[in-house]
Amino acid sequence: MRRFLLAVAVLALAASAAAEDTVIYPHSGPAAAQSPVAPRAGGAGTPLLVLALAAAGAGGWLLWRQRRSPSGFAGREARKLAVAESRALGNRQYLVVADYDGRKFLIGVCPGRIDLLAPLDGPAGAKAP
Repeated sequence: MRRFLLAVAVLALAASAAAEDTVIYPHSGPAAAQSPVAPRAGGAGTPLLVLALAAAGAGGWLLWRQRRSPSGFAGREARKLAVAESRALGNRQYLVVADYDGRKFLIGVCPGRIDLLAPLDGPAGAKAP
């Protein structure tokens, strides 16, 4: 993030240096006193500065939006894998119900090992007899 802000600052400084509209000439006599400031031809730096600031703002908004959303740029509906439920069994051991593309699986997790215990078929509210 710091590199991004530094790049934006350097771009803005370069664009503002190019956006100078006047050139001041030193005067050395009465003839030069008639026009001490001459307008500079061009002025293409101002649109460049506006474009750089707009791009920086759009990039910052996209980064902010990505960090706010738990799924990044893809929406929740684009994700296929989710942890539906988990229970701690103690000593860093867990039972996890993982949902992948509408199918549920019971997974055992412990240090150094993950095992598929059983695929869970049937509706979510169904009880075993």
